[in-house]
Amino acid sequence: MPDAAQDAELLTAAAVALNKHAPVLRELGSLFDAAGHELYLVGGSVRDALLGRLSPDLDFTTDARPEQVQEMVSRWADAVWETGIRFGTVGVGKGDYRLEITTFRADAYDQVSRHPEVRFGERLEDDLVRRDFTVNAMAVRVTAAGPGDFLDPLGGLASLAARVLDTPAAPQVSFGDDPLRMLRAARFVSQLRFAVAPRVYEAIEEMAPQLERISAERVAAELDKMLLGDEPVAGIDLLVETGMGEVVLPEVGGMRMAIDEHHQHKDVYQHSLTVLRQAIALEDDGPDLVLRWAALLHDIGKPATRRHEANGGVSFHHHEVVGAKMVRKRLRALKYSKQMVDDISQLVFLHLRFHGYGEGKWTDSAVRRYVTDAGPLLPRLHKLVRADCTTRNKRRAARLQASYDRLEERIAELAAQEDLARVRPDLDGNQIMELLGIPAGPQVGEAWRHLKELRLERGPMTNEEATAELLSWWRSRGNQ
Repeated sequence: MPDAAQDAELLTAAAVALNKHAPVLRELGSLFDAAGHELYLVGGSVRDALLGRLSPDLDFTTDARPEQVQEMVSRWADAVWETGIRFGTVGVGKGDYRLEITTFRADAYDQVSRHPEVRFGERLEDDLVRRDFTVNAMAVRVTAAGPGDFLDPLGGLASLAARVLDTPAAPQVSFGDDPLRMLRAARFVSQLRFAVAPRVYEAIEEMAPQLERISAERVAAELDKMLLGDEPVAGIDLLVETGMGEVVLPEVGGMRMAIDEHHQHKDVYQHSLTVLRQAIALEDDGPDLVLRWAALLHDIGKPATRRHEANGGVSFHHHEVVGAKMVRKRLRALKYSKQMVDDISQLVFLHLRFHGYGEGKWTDSAVRRYVTDAGPLLPRLHKLVRADCTTRNKRRAARLQASYDRLEERIAELAAQEDLARVRPDLDGNQIMELLGIPAGPQVGEAWRHLKELRLERGPMTNEEATAELLSWWRSRGNQ
């Protein structure tokens, strides 16, 4: 498609997207016109409009100072937030819309700390040139008439048409100002399916160590957005190939393992990317961050457990145990919540359990333990185990999937007979204390755990059976 025709197509898509939001844009534009201030839709909002997918989360920039913005929107807005005001940003809620209105910025960076010295600019161009990528450095004037002139002083439209990420200034300057922008490149590669310009790639390779300046929380937020994108594998590849991964997620690049003619095995890194793709294909209701993290990290324990066997093979004994510990360490370092750390590490720990199922010879007790250990993670574990089948041998792949089908059928059959989702002892703590004549304390917990083990082993018992087992256990410990 000729460039002019492609540009025209993008601008038409933007006009259609912006038209859907014209009423709120006209209202907001009227407020700023009446006060004698400029207002522009900017950044990702303009980029997404050009891509025909503008959401109700809109970003604006203005020559008005934050206190003036507050005064203009106070009566019009449903809610006003001041959390970003020290950086010049006023948050506004209006119906279903979430708006951020930021005063023109012309920040100065000392190239050492991660925080800029906030300075307000006087012109739109001052604001646009400080943005991360040219595709995020376009603007649309907003007035009482609604969306108006499209402004692109830095060539963002051409970059968007070429699906390339480039920086408004020299990339070394841009990334030196805020190294997190390098991670944003990986995020946009995933979200937008864009490539990076050669000069950007070279600058990232050179400057990746500067990511150490960035807080763990900001790094984790970008990694999550990358993983939740449409093409996270491309973003991960950019991380690993440029060296960013060595700083923020070294275990992933560490899975790249040379394959020699004597000890052939799958490259664990490429295998993990395939598992991630296959896990994504199994998602039901949109992107599942926990599942995606587990798929990416499920084999990170393999490099540390690799052994060359006498028969010429390669083994990775207990890599799921080692991997779960590594996951906990890395995610804690990235300041993830306890729930996220627990869930992802437990999926990594359990992902190999199914391979002991063999020809379907697990006892009912083993099936109960599988379900109990997975708990609420069971649906994700089903997906992870199925995604972990990457063999090119079609017969073996079919056997593995059929075997897992049988396991799921057995789980369903047992669940129809007993409450597998809540396997608990057949006597509660109060009943245990009453039957044994003991107060609350460690002995009650020991009795409870004994009864739970029996429940897992034998299935549901009647009250009489459970009572007899409890008293027998109690006597066996020398009690009367």
